[in-house]
Amino acid sequence: MWSNNKQSQSDSPNAAPAPAFQPPQTQSNFSSSPASAASAPVRSSAPGVKSVATLGSGLTVKGQIVGDEDLQVEGKVEGPITLKGQRLTVGKTGELVSDVHAHEIIVYGKVRGNLHASDRVEVKKDGSVIGNITGGRVMIEDGAYLKGQIEIQRDKNHSSDAHELETVGASASN
Repeated sequence: MWSNNKQSQSDSPNAAPAPAFQPPQTQSNFSSSPASAASAPVRSSAPGVKSVATLGSGLTVKGQIVGDEDLQVEGKVEGPITLKGQRLTVGKTGELVSDVHAHEIIVYGKVRGNLHASDRVEVKKDGSVIGNITGGRVMIEDGAYLKGQIEIQRDKNHSSDAHELETVGASASN
């Protein structure tokens, strides 16, 4: 029954044209039903969904980058990058000559400069870093290249705990 109606609509010369805009298939991850995918917004304002800016492999940026959203770099950047509380991903084709400050930094490509992460830094197996790494957690995969120093920063809770232990120890000895 359904196939007859579809054939008659597609075979008739007066059939209504298909809608001009159809959302990409990647937007269908909001729901598995096609009806709700068609009404899904291009950028969701849902609290769990993060937007990611991408610098493509054909682009070169010379200058400072400051932002408050995640950034994936596949091209070349020469200049400081500051992402407050966000993630920077240097893709396989990405090349940075930059000092970086971010919440998380993941390196698949090449970086010349210092990396400062408030949470973690990961250098993947094909990644290369020439510079110092500072962060709460640092992971360097087998095969990655690193020329520089690593400094693990303890969060403020650890340093205040140590201070409290010293104070408690001093008062206990009185």
